[in-house]
Amino acid sequence: MPLSAKFTAVILATSPIYSSAAPIIKLIKSINQSTNVAQVIVLWHVEHPLPPKTRWPTTYFPLTVVEGGTKQIGDRFKPVSMIKTDAVLSLDEDTVLTTDEIDFAFSVWKSFPDRIVGYPARSHYWDEGQHRWAYTSKWTNEYSMVLTGAAFYHRYYHHLYSETLPKVLLDHVNSINNCEDILMNFLVASVTHLPPIKVSQRKCYKQLLMGDDPKGKSSWRSPEHFLQRQNCMNLFAENFGTMPLTRSQMRLDPQLYQDPVGNFRRRYRQIELVNDGCKPS
Repeated sequence: MPLSAKFTAVILATSPIYSSAAPIIKLIKSINQSTNVAQVIVLWHVEHPLPPKTRWPTTYFPLTVVEGGTKQIGDRFKPVSMIKTDAVLSLDEDTVLTTDEIDFAFSVWKSFPDRIVGYPARSHYWDEGQHRWAYTSKWTNEYSMVLTGAAFYHRYYHHLYSETLPKVLLDHVNSINNCEDILMNFLVASVTHLPPIKVSQRKCYKQLLMGDDPKGKSSWRSPEHFLQRQNCMNLFAENFGTMPLTRSQMRLDPQLYQDPVGNFRRRYRQIELVNDGCKPS
């Protein structure tokens, strides 16, 4: 398979790896079962030293860990010369996806290479009482964002994000260590005037939402984190001069997407078995 027909996975690592049961290790193993991956790049934004090579899983593709740099959250969208594929799979370290989910999302992205295609969907609305834009993670029939903790997009958006967005927005995202995914959705929507694409039925894509962190201390679950995202919506809309996000009700599933016969529908049979068992937040 030519390189152009594959994807590069970029994983943002922010936690040390203490064992082979670490979420990032499980994630790399899921990626390793895909025949569509060209390489995996891990952005090591961890204060601890790198774990020994023996702790990383064996892969058939190049696995590169990038250390140093500013360790800012916006680094995940910086143009990287080692990315040779058009398709980029952006992942948080605690993302939980099966190989079938990865491959199906990639097959959808190849038909919509200008869009963000992925799993965690969010939406926005105009709050009449507050007279401002609001961000919501509630499950509804509509969405306007697909978060880049588990999503495909074209590598060209790395250039647009780093080189064309106002510095005040990039600095704000890095200063609060939040909202880079929302800003990328604003950027892509402003270019395409189209919504992202949500695939499959999975709602929870974080391992911490699946019972692995009973204390629930993750920063992205805190009220402050959510308030920051509310404020980002309005800061971004003000700087863009408009609200570029577009709502959609479309969700693509394997059994509905380009499947001419029943037997072919089971090509992504793992997806049909996904039951994340999470509750809306």
